[in-house]
Amino acid sequence: MQVIEQLWVNVCQFFIRIWNEMHLAVSDYQILVDTLDIALIAFVIYQGIRIVRETRAGQLVKGIMLMGGIYLVVTMLKMRTTLWLLNRVFEMGILAVVIVFQPELRSALERVGRSKVVSGRLTPWGHGESTLRRSAVWSQPIEVICESVQRLSITATGALIVIEREVKLGDQIRTGVIVDAIPSPELFGNIFFKNSPLHDGAMIMRDGKVYAAACFLPKPKQEEDIDKHLGSRHRAAIGISEVSDSLTVIVSEETGGVSIAVNGRLIRNLSIEKLRTTLEYYLIPQVKEDARERKPGLFKRRDPGEKK
Repeated sequence: MQVIEQLWVNVCQFFIRIWNEMHLAVSDYQILVDTLDIALIAFVIYQGIRIVRETRAGQLVKGIMLMGGIYLVVTMLKMRTTLWLLNRVFEMGILAVVIVFQPELRSALERVGRSKVVSGRLTPWGHGESTLRRSAVWSQPIEVICESVQRLSITATGALIVIEREVKLGDQIRTGVIVDAIPSPELFGNIFFKNSPLHDGAMIMRDGKVYAAACFLPKPKQEEDIDKHLGSRHRAAIGISEVSDSLTVIVSEETGGVSIAVNGRLIRNLSIEKLRTTLEYYLIPQVKEDARERKPGLFKRRDPGEKK
């Protein structure tokens, strides 16, 4: 009975203390600064939830919330031994989280680095120049890629073509052979010919040129969740799309089907026209359509891989 009374007293004191702190915070509230502060914290929490929602880190967040609830109860009951133990766990837990979830943290930081604010794509100056440059660099290579993929698809010749965008693929390029050549259907055919020494691996394109061939790509993070019928090329394509903003075109050696991997997802059974549209969407931004995107409700540009 005394324990219950003491717990009730501690709970009451806890909420009274919170009420006093809230009252003090409201009395000293500065409209501009504090509103901006709250909005910033809310944005950070929201982005954090989005990042961890579909990863194994989501289970970690649930565990931390449970531990926080236990810590609150232990503090109210003044259980000194358990409180000491939980403090030690929290002290070591921060380091353990950094070590165990290093891939997730790295992926989150890379996503922040690729955001529009950090990469400067929200700035009004230089946008037209960037669009014209990308159009000049990729217009002809896109046609070459589509023609080459069509030929490879007809003969069911397996191919793996990685197109580098803003995130550099130096780690993967170092595993292959530097080619640095102007793309052509004949070059694609020679590289992916079954008896060619460069056919086993991925071709990487940089700035509209075939930069390297026979490159090895990382495995996908959640390989067990991928369709068992997909081969090593499709899995490698998903893997590189998870760690970079690259586009990867795959031609199946079994069926000749054309797929593309981007942002950790696979778009399958593409026609050549659909492939061309998808490549243009990601590689050649359109000034008029980008302007429309900034105006909600006006002809928003759809991802070609998005379902209607």
